Amino acid sequence: MGLFRRMAAALGILALGWTTGCAGFWVYPGSSNGGSSTGNDYVYVANPNGSVSAATLAGYAVGTGTLTAVTGSPYTLGFTPTSLAVNPADSIVFVSGYTSAGVGVIYAFSIGSGGALSTLNNGFAVGTGAEEVSMDISPDGQWLMGLNANNLSLDEYGIEYNSSTQSLTLSGPSSYVYTSFMTGTPHASQVKVAPNGNFVFAALGTAGDMVYRLTTSTGLISPLGPLSPIPQDTSDNALAVSSGSSYLYIARSGTNGGLAVFTISSSGGLQEVTGSPLASGTQPTSVVASTEGTDVYVANQYSGTISQYSVVTSTGAVSLSSPPTVSAVSAPWALAVDNGGDYLLSISQAGSPDLTMYSDTAGTLTFSTSSSTGNGVIGPVAIAATH
Repeated sequence: MGLFRRMAAALGILALGWTTGCAGFWVYPGSSNGGSSTGNDYVYVANPNGSVSAATLAGYAVGTGTLTAVTGSPYTLGFTPTSLAVNPADSIVFVSGYTSAGVGVIYAFSIGSGGALSTLNNGFAVGTGAEEVSMDISPDGQWLMGLNANNLSLDEYGIEYNSSTQSLTLSGPSSYVYTSFMTGTPHASQVKVAPNGNFVFAALGTAGDMVYRLTTSTGLISPLGPLSPIPQDTSDNALAVSSGSSYLYIARSGTNGGLAVFTISSSGGLQEVTGSPLASGTQPTSVVASTEGTDVYVANQYSGTISQYSVVTSTGAVSLSSPPTVSAVSAPWALAVDNGGDYLLSISQAGSPDLTMYSDTAGTLTFSTSSSTGNGVIGPVAIAATH
């Protein structure tokens, strides 16, 4: 499975309250507290483990410098996972992937007491047909965005919850093919919804990036166009958006690679800032911003490091921290920030343990603990944390 097929990471986003949906349905519960609705802190890791029958979803409670497996973890999936997303209310984990027959699926698990998971929709898939290699959810909890590896499209699903049967379904999807907008050949890498809900960004590998406007009240998506073309030996592999939706961060490899930083205007226009891109390690595959917006981190797969950057929140200026990198377990693949903003979590596609947690003190990372999430046959492909 190639680089772009296996990209997934997650960032925290804000949430709103209950919202009515279609007749007889309610959108699954949301929260407006800007953090976990349960006050609990969990992280979930999807691991293919080398075969469909062995694939699992592992869950951990994040404590003070500790990772504790939640009850029932790891959970057998029965399909090969490709990406994860936790809804803004911290009540559902969505897992996308494909079956042994190559059919794309999305399953949903409710997050219960202590972070334990139970399947929704009576254990059946909530979406079928599309292989989503990356997912993200709008801040009101109504819309799930997926990057389709097969159709080279942005897929949008309505999230609906039937209160009488307690079953979750995904309506749609509505698909937006982006190939006509791109000058290169797109490789679906990562999708990210801005925390203010106004825009959707898609990283498309050597084809660069695509920008969409989102009207959350209706789910209407309008293409605003691609970012300026990038060199053919350059790849945009991952995205992060600042908590105030003012800055877009891109993990870029190849010619003139590193951390690319863009301002986001109220109309969705992107302008690269002076000094961008900033240096990173080799083959950056994931990028996240801290909860406070004061720090940005990039996982460098081939260098085996995590780059650290500090952000001046008043101006958005970004600079390398001191030290500029910290050593990571071999081949760090994707990053997530815990819901308290105290820890950075990294999954690795090589080596064991494959989940590492670092404390974040004034923007400087320090190793806290680690855990093995799979059987070591093949590394985890996705990580998502409660917000």
